[in-house]
Amino acid sequence: MKYFYAVVHKDADSAFGVSFPDLPGCFSAADRQEDVLPNAVEALELWFEDAEEVDPRPVDQVREAVKEDLAQGAFLLAVPRITSANKLARVNLSLDRGMLDAIDQAAALRKLTRSAFMAEAARNEIEGRH
Repeated sequence: MKYFYAVVHKDADSAFGVSFPDLPGCFSAADRQEDVLPNAVEALELWFEDAEEVDPRPVDQVREAVKEDLAQGAFLLAVPRITSANKLARVNLSLDRGMLDAIDQAAALRKLTRSAFMAEAARNEIEGRH
């Protein structure tokens, strides 16, 4: 998984603004701090729908490029790029029977398959949604 570094700004009486120094035109915003990361992940997904693959720069290079923003109170956020290759991978997991039953019950409540439920749970954990 690749991580792109975003610059997060927050001025008084405004939303959190998020921009990606390595991805011109890729930006996001959030009213609440807990929504910054999920919104940034979504912005990455949307940006790459129409763009060529780009490798992120190391954090020290990004930090140097945005040092003036950082000096004014902005901060860096590592945002995971969750790619969907549209290729399914079959995996074998060993789980306690009680845990498997709990997963199946939770999946059924959400009208999801076990696999879809586990993928959704993993994505939410990676994006910081609990």
